[in-house]
Amino acid sequence: MRQGLPFIQVSLIHRHQQLSFNQVLLDTGSVGTVFSADKVADLGLQFECQDPVHRICGVGGAEFVFSKRVDGLALGTFELRNFEIEIGTLDYGLAIDGILGINFLRQVGACIDLAKLEIY
Repeated sequence: MRQGLPFIQVSLIHRHQQLSFNQVLLDTGSVGTVFSADKVADLGLQFECQDPVHRICGVGGAEFVFSKRVDGLALGTFELRNFEIEIGTLDYGLAIDGILGINFLRQVGACIDLAKLEIY
């Protein structure tokens, strides 16, 4: 927990490379999973003309993001292959690598125990 918010570590796999991110907000109120463009650039995840662009809105404000499919996204033993993420600036006034949204949590069937701060 940081500033009263649950942060987790996840790994992104793309083009046979893997990066771990320690400052990912666990957000059951977020429909999608979003990563900072600055943080995923090392995986070659940059905007291309064919990438879908859309506007997302939340408590942190609104921004335009683009979508990409990655080879995999992992949270502990939970892993999804060929998973779609969104990429944006994530300038919300706190250090954040990404937001893990309900789209991932629901697909893996995650249960969140807030008393123990565990996901299983």
